[in-house]
Amino acid sequence: MQRLTACFLLLACAGFAAAPADIPAALAQGRFSLNARLRYEGMEQTGLRRADALTLRTRLGFSTAPFRGWKGMLEAENIVAADGDTYSQAGLNPGGAGRAVVADPETTEVNQAWLAFTHGSTTATLGRQRLVLDNARFVGDVGWRQNMQTFDALVVQDKSLGKTTLSYAWLDRINRVFGDRHAQGYWKSNSHLFNASHTGLTIGTLAGYAYLLDFAGSPANSCATYGASLAGARKLTDRLKFAYRAELATQTDHGASPLDYSTHYLGLEAGLAGQPGSLTLGHEVLGSDHNASFRTPLATLHAFNGWADLFLTTPAAGLRDTYVRATATLPAGFALTAFYHWYETDATGVRLGSEINLQLTRKFGARVTGLCKYADFQRASPALPDVKKIWLQVEFSY
Repeated sequence: MQRLTACFLLLACAGFAAAPADIPAALAQGRFSLNARLRYEGMEQTGLRRADALTLRTRLGFSTAPFRGWKGMLEAENIVAADGDTYSQAGLNPGGAGRAVVADPETTEVNQAWLAFTHGSTTATLGRQRLVLDNARFVGDVGWRQNMQTFDALVVQDKSLGKTTLSYAWLDRINRVFGDRHAQGYWKSNSHLFNASHTGLTIGTLAGYAYLLDFAGSPANSCATYGASLAGARKLTDRLKFAYRAELATQTDHGASPLDYSTHYLGLEAGLAGQPGSLTLGHEVLGSDHNASFRTPLATLHAFNGWADLFLTTPAAGLRDTYVRATATLPAGFALTAFYHWYETDATGVRLGSEINLQLTRKFGARVTGLCKYADFQRASPALPDVKKIWLQVEFSY
């Protein structure tokens, strides 16, 4: 953090030294942002007492207007619970002992604080920030949790090549969803991310990446991942298209890792999408080697492998997830999303269970969104619990 702070101060001083006399005007023309999310999450899990988490997440931010290419942002975040002992805050609250974990601990912290400079088609951003690459399978902000994942990082993005985006990030610290009070609330990092995507192909968007992760606080999650993806759609009729996505990656131990392994990732999706909804068949494989599984420590994990969150850490024998996803636009502005997953280990083919996910959302005007969500995991292996979750949520954004 000291290295990142020193760089931040140098850039800030340089920016203000070069700034025109209208800095007060740039501040006056800045924009406040407010986000408030009220959520109830109820959870039943085999072997644990029920969890009932009613939490309110509030974020207040301010972004300056750009001046001479410079722009800054500061955002604070607060999470409170109606009764913090009706669920386990990942072990932070003794009163929640024996209850199921809902990873939304009470906290107050700086969520984002960054300074950016844009020259032509290149932007460099330094400080605490959100970072999402591709579909967030390997690098994301975990936006589903009340305390999102952010990065103390230097991020450079260039769009000077036609229909191509080049991204580089150096990660100094990972601010995880558990908050600073948790032993795993943040990881010190010396990680380098490289990502390139090109939208100029008729068959879709092609992306390639190299993620070299090195964590002193979590050495077993240090890994090097190299991969590529292709996502696109072909028009079948005026109201229907065939959509597809394919991704392949390899991974080995890296940096501080005490492990010795080399494994793979495969993601395939194909389906039909149209005005009333979509139907997609998908298959995802996270491999295993020497009893070490493919790792995705920076991913937005809730979006993959089921909303019951049983596979936030890939089983040692790897994971195969075959799923069907359906979406539908319903009357009165409602939108429905449904999944059905079948899980088994990759190395041994042992059945792990199945899961159904249902979500209903509706927007109320431009700023308010309501959500109801349900997850039900039924185990096929005694090594895993049965899990049921329900969410009721309303979110306001300004």
